[in-house]
Amino acid sequence: MINKSKTQNINNECKVIQVEGLVQGVGFRPFIYRLAKQYQLKGFVENRSNCVFIKIQGNPKNIEQFISSIKSKAPVVSKIKSVVSRISEKENFKDFTIVKSKDFTDKVSEISPDIAVCKECLQDMKVQKNRINYPFINCTNCGPRFSIINDFPYDREKTTMKNFSMCEKCQKEYDDVSDRRFHAQPVACSVCGPHYELVLKNENFKEINLITDKVAEFITAGKIVAIKGIGGFFIACDAFNEQTVKHLRKLKNRESKPFAVMFSSLEKLKIYAEVNNLQEEVLQSWQRPILLIEQKKNYFSSVNAGLKTIGAMLPYMPFHHLLFEKLKTDAIVLTSGNFSDEPIIIDNKKAIEKLSKISDAVLIYNRDIYNRSDDSVVMIANDKIRISRRSRGYAPSPIHLNFSAEGILATGAEMKNCFCIGKGKQAIMSQHIGELTNFENYEFYCETIERFKQLFRISPSLITCDMHPDYLSTKYADNSGLEKIRIQHHHAHIASCMAENILDEKIIGVSFDGTGFGTDGNIWGGEFFICDLVDFERYAHFDYIPLPGGDKATKEPWRTGVSYLYKIFGADFLKLDFPFIDFIKEKNVELIIKAIDKKINCPLTSSAGRLFDTVAAIINFCTISTFEAEAPIRLESILDESCKEKYSFTKGKTISFDLTIKEIIKDIKSGVSNPVISSKFHNTIIFVILEVSNEIRKKYNLNKIVLSGGTFQNKYILENVEKLLIKNKYQVFTHSKIPTNDGGIALGQLAIAAKRRKLKCV
Repeated sequence: MINKSKTQNINNECKVIQVEGLVQGVGFRPFIYRLAKQYQLKGFVENRSNCVFIKIQGNPKNIEQFISSIKSKAPVVSKIKSVVSRISEKENFKDFTIVKSKDFTDKVSEISPDIAVCKECLQDMKVQKNRINYPFINCTNCGPRFSIINDFPYDREKTTMKNFSMCEKCQKEYDDVSDRRFHAQPVACSVCGPHYELVLKNENFKEINLITDKVAEFITAGKIVAIKGIGGFFIACDAFNEQTVKHLRKLKNRESKPFAVMFSSLEKLKIYAEVNNLQEEVLQSWQRPILLIEQKKNYFSSVNAGLKTIGAMLPYMPFHHLLFEKLKTDAIVLTSGNFSDEPIIIDNKKAIEKLSKISDAVLIYNRDIYNRSDDSVVMIANDKIRISRRSRGYAPSPIHLNFSAEGILATGAEMKNCFCIGKGKQAIMSQHIGELTNFENYEFYCETIERFKQLFRISPSLITCDMHPDYLSTKYADNSGLEKIRIQHHHAHIASCMAENILDEKIIGVSFDGTGFGTDGNIWGGEFFICDLVDFERYAHFDYIPLPGGDKATKEPWRTGVSYLYKIFGADFLKLDFPFIDFIKEKNVELIIKAIDKKINCPLTSSAGRLFDTVAAIINFCTISTFEAEAPIRLESILDESCKEKYSFTKGKTISFDLTIKEIIKDIKSGVSNPVISSKFHNTIIFVILEVSNEIRKKYNLNKIVLSGGTFQNKYILENVEKLLIKNKYQVFTHSKIPTNDGGIALGQLAIAAKRRKLKCV
């Protein structure tokens, strides 16, 4: 008699499979378990620090289907980079199991960003007895990830959930392969998990229904509440209560920078803003970013300071949903819980101490935030998602490269800082750090670098930084003791876009922004390059003008207005008859002129940002900036898209806008409206890019063009430049996965350093 089991075993095959990518913290092992059961396979699956490791045994055809299904049926949030399999020795497996995680390599898997609460959990929150109105509900498809992890592999004891022991019911779900919470590391309920506490001046509340009642009552009454979110504290108030919003501005010393607005639902948002299909998709994605969209009417003049767009988002935490059930308003302001340019607060005691000064109540919870992260900000341009602040929901997902960047630490820029570390052929960008202009942010920066080195098993052997000697990110590199490469700011901008788009060849690079230290010691920002990942040639640039007062001019655009007018007309510009002249006569203009003549604190700049400042100032529209890039933002906000005219300019190795300014003044005197002037100016910049690019293409036979720098956050310029260049048969490359502003600089630094190291030209 033939032993059937032995015959089956002879026909069986055994394979080892390694799955790399975003495969931890997203329900991947439970998915693999169920898949193995479906195909009647035996073996095991485990998390390793570098991958999900599977050993599978059974019918060869079933194994083939199993491997094929890994990619085609993977959890929605996962991102598979590779599935590699090989034949292995057979074992006497009795079943398929999930085994304890191993950590024995310096290689690491991807860390999942934090994930917005899923629909299934929101439903459970209404019916599961131990989770009714429980604001920390989560499953393998949603919940905190990056904000709570402190080491690999992703297991509960290596997160800030380690202090919460699962109750019997939660443990049963955690152990049940058929349950959605099978091996969900943050799983919890009202019996065993974290809880909120509302702290008032005279009393505290701990019961969730009473807490949501009180918070809703406060917001409805025009009060301000500080709320602990996933990656830090936020400050909330009624978005429609102008008096409260203005009061919040005063308390935060935030005169007119727009606030983000959270709407109760997509349906409510559509009442106030135009939302297309792609925008709906982004708003409802598991990342739940702030999306810049155009409002229908100026409902939020106090919130967005009169701009035509608003930064809108939808609820992403269970608590948000519970709160909106009791709120009477359709939308709340939800702005970072910090002061000025300090990092977002994550500590309960610090929040109570500091945020109580600007809020009527502070809502805390007793689970620690290990990795702080602010809300991410995106926009849609030419039907493509563009990230302008990369943090919650996106970080620390890596950018995949076609070269090794192992052991390189790129320290980033001074403004909108993100740093970047190289791990094999991955560039791992940090979450948004912010402005490295104060001790608190620099401390956050240094702390996060150390955490990334530990978390991603990196001991840097090479460090790369900006050329600017006074940037704190440069000083960090100087003090590191590592071999160091300094990278020119705008070369790094272009290289960041090249790396994102897997480009490694000579291209035309257009880098427009506000500030960047140039190789000639001047401030660059309106640059045309011929470059690759090793070096660059500066083909052309905007004409230099003195910047009276240095950095002070970025906050007072009237100064650059004076500088341009003095350059063009000499002292006679004061005899010109238009409103801006009347304004500046009260501003000690004579002192500015003397400073320019004597070259006292008047560095030269070719900055595109300062040119936008100049135009906004001389039309007397924005002479003082209360937040970064306010003048360019306001100038874009008023333009008339029906206007297709442009101004004159002078081409050359230096591109002069003297004719542009003269024609603008002529338009002002002729009574042409500011929206038309703004449109003509924007169209001029767009045409300059085409004209200079045509020159470069003709001379160097280059057809690929890369656009990068903060100016390309301007949606009108980005969309129209892309369309015009494509129409003229260029291959155009722009940003999507990382910011075009200084938040993307570190990736470019990393790419250049890696290429120079490879070619031994460090």
